[in-house]
Amino acid sequence: MRKFIFNTSVLSALFGAVGVIQATRKGPRDWRLILMWVGWASSVAIAVGTVIEDQKHNELEW
Repeated sequence: MRKFIFNTSVLSALFGAVGVIQATRKGPRDWRLILMWVGWASSVAIAVGTVIEDQKHNELEW
């Protein structure tokens, strides 16, 4: 769990949710809002996947 919390890509993806949440509360509800949420979710998924792959790669080196 610590490897996810201290990874900068995961942190930046999670803090990116602040902008998406503000746009959801204040902005218009149209197709662009859905794309913002899909983009945010994909960035979180890519960041988590990168951490998992790095962990697998580091275990193979030992």
